[in-house]
Amino acid sequence: MRILFITSTRIGDAVLSSGLIAHLISRHPNAHITIACGPLPADLFRDVPGLDRVHIMKKTAGGGHWLNLWLASVGTFWDVVVDLRSSALSWLVPAKKRFVYRKSDEHRVVSAGQLLGLKEPPAPKIFAGWEVRAKAKDLLGEGPVLAIGPTANWIGKAWPIDRFQQLVKRLTAPAGILPGAKVLVLGAPHERDMVGDLLVSIPPSRLIDQVGRADLLTVYACLERSSFYVGNDSGLMHLAAAAGIPTLGLFGPSNEQHYRPWGAQARSVRGPLSYQAMTQGDFAFDGRECHMQGLEIDTVCAAAEELWHESRLKMTGE
Repeated sequence: MRILFITSTRIGDAVLSSGLIAHLISRHPNAHITIACGPLPADLFRDVPGLDRVHIMKKTAGGGHWLNLWLASVGTFWDVVVDLRSSALSWLVPAKKRFVYRKSDEHRVVSAGQLLGLKEPPAPKIFAGWEVRAKAKDLLGEGPVLAIGPTANWIGKAWPIDRFQQLVKRLTAPAGILPGAKVLVLGAPHERDMVGDLLVSIPPSRLIDQVGRADLLTVYACLERSSFYVGNDSGLMHLAAAAGIPTLGLFGPSNEQHYRPWGAQARSVRGPLSYQAMTQGDFAFDGRECHMQGLEIDTVCAAAEELWHESRLKMTGE
């Protein structure tokens, strides 16, 4: 059994589609799986059971990355091809069954399940082996950890850093939900300048600085060991939700209907303007303006406290 799984170049979309991989593995436990994706999410799949290889599609001029994938896959007869990129390549390789994504107005997890005709949406699932989990244990140590994702792929979706500073202080204060907790700060290497003020505001004895220092699978394993996550709408937010920890996503000019964090302990919060109201007219999705100013610190703190208490009640069964 050979499966070709073509997923996103974006971390968040790749995470949201990962439940389909878990479903295919459960149905075909002895399958040989090839996963094609962009460079950013590639590391997330290295511990997938039955993985033959991850084909990294680094975008090139003229669509050469698709040609490279075709050359690498056309010589194999695939039992199943799953294509979340809606590419022509799916029809140009020999296959018994093809599942090609069609645009949907549903949440991305729901639409992924619809692709395979599943009755229940396939919750995101990341596979992490014992080595990466041991590394995460060494990085985090013991005790409660507040994980923070203060960056985003676009400044318009990034809550101001000074508010993250206030949020960390309030949530880890003696009266906060995680008094005295360590703080895990996450981000990409090129985002260190964006979060500098946040890093220096956290006492060194409680700071776990993993901005650009850990690969994505290690980040996921760290999130599994964390107590709570707050962050902008980003791939890190979806990783936290997939890890099963209480996850609060901060939203502005992105649509919760499609991209809210998925899971029983995942919630989203936004300011007074809906996505539709915020982005009407000639809204510039590539502009350099922050559109998260309307989301107040008190609103986020209240949402975090509510989610925390909900998660505690579920754990105790009360």
